[in-house]
Amino acid sequence: MAFELPDLPYAHDALAGLGMSKETLEYHHDLHHKAYVDNGNKLIAGTEWEGKSLEEIVKGTYQAGAVAQNGIFNNASQHWNHAQFWEMMGPGGKAMPGELEKALVESFGSVAKFKDDFAAAGAGQFGSGWCWLVKDTDGALKVTKTENGVNPLCFGQTALLGCDVWEHSYYIDFRNKRPAYLTNFLEMLVNWENVASRM
Repeated sequence: MAFELPDLPYAHDALAGLGMSKETLEYHHDLHHKAYVDNGNKLIAGTEWEGKSLEEIVKGTYQAGAVAQNGIFNNASQHWNHAQFWEMMGPGGKAMPGELEKALVESFGSVAKFKDDFAAAGAGQFGSGWCWLVKDTDGALKVTKTENGVNPLCFGQTALLGCDVWEHSYYIDFRNKRPAYLTNFLEMLVNWENVASRM
């Protein structure tokens, strides 16, 4: 069965007052994410990956140590990344649930230190990529960063929060100010209840 572009879980203009404009979501979701879905479907058609789950495709086509990943991986992983990304944000201004706050304090010393580490990972990712809060294979919470479409599935980790630091995610609203975009993401856009539900 072919993969489909998921609807946004909110209106295109729902995040506009929080720093992510309607125009950004129209380009990012309706064009960029759709392209990953369409291209991925074309690439897996007639291959061993046709009919497999998105997670199976991402894990099965990732090539550890490769300088550049293959087309099936790139499109499948970016489809997965973006499907998570839309859910990890929201217009509700949700407070951070207590169990998540406790886990962040235990792992990083404070919520503020976690946010600093997360923003630094995103700002420090050279070129395109993502920064993540993950639950590692040992159960510990860690901040990581990945290039291009690589994601925590590739390393057996659980993605709790991810932020897209490809330019198409922030250039309309923040131009070249990636650190400002990351700060705004953490302070205004994250749906902390969704993050907590992934633990």
